[in-house]
Amino acid sequence: MSNDAPAKDKPGFFARLKQGLQRSTSAIADGVTGIFTKKKLTAESLEELEEVLIRADLGAALAAEIAAAVGKGRYDKEISPGEIRHILSEEIGRVLKPVEVPLDVSRAKPFVILVVGVNGSGKTTTIGKLAARFTREGHKVVLGAGDTFRAAAIEQLTVWGGRTGATVVARQAGADAAGLAYETLEKAEAEGADVVLIDTAGRLQNKSSLMAELEKIVRVLRKKDASAPHAVLLVLDATTGQNALSQVELFSKTAQVTGLAMTKLDGTARGGILVAIAQRFRVPVHFVGIGEGIDDLQPFEARAFAKALAGAED
Repeated sequence: MSNDAPAKDKPGFFARLKQGLQRSTSAIADGVTGIFTKKKLTAESLEELEEVLIRADLGAALAAEIAAAVGKGRYDKEISPGEIRHILSEEIGRVLKPVEVPLDVSRAKPFVILVVGVNGSGKTTTIGKLAARFTREGHKVVLGAGDTFRAAAIEQLTVWGGRTGATVVARQAGADAAGLAYETLEKAEAEGADVVLIDTAGRLQNKSSLMAELEKIVRVLRKKDASAPHAVLLVLDATTGQNALSQVELFSKTAQVTGLAMTKLDGTARGGILVAIAQRFRVPVHFVGIGEGIDDLQPFEARAFAKALAGAED
């Protein structure tokens, strides 16, 4: 099946999310079933539940908090795995709900989104999928191929421009990224564009020179538009697990991250890391990636994500 298959031919979002999170769900649901089948709830079983949640990358503090919530008023009572999954879904949903924030691109014209993240997180693909989404919504989109370190990234973004009908501003590999960002905004203003998406090099968080370049891009954009960028979207790869926490911390300090997109949730058992990030940083989560298809990057829905992760029924 083509990656461009329209959304209407696919199952509903909850079903797709459940399928995409299958590995993470199994890690939690199988653990819950193993602990609580035909058993009364005890301190020992709650400790085992806590360990299951830690292994799912929810983090030690949150795992302890959720286990305590499960145990409240239920000691020495029989409780089914289904009831546990429902409680888990409610507790996870409570943590996630405050970060369920849609990305509103109507607040400025053009609305400039700077996309950041480490190598391999899926930045360029995420930009392409967002371009497709915004174009479908009737917005005129301009893309800036700001990952000037990699010729492949420039080529990839150019291809996405062709697929989505977005204008692409690109230069040869090695060009100044800040200058490219300025040209992109200039082009967008000249064309009356609604949304600007600017790619950046995959910065390893310990490379201070690359972080300095990212700061330069922001400074240069502000010479053209003092309010730009209007959003700084950090793309995180769910398969990195706990490493994602340090990425949020470091990119937030350098680029004033305003929101997150988490990719590759379908390829990991570590989907719980999104919950740990939500609890620790309270950064808005705008999108989640649950597959390779062009429409598999979806706006984040806390309740659906919590239910799918916990293996609870819709």
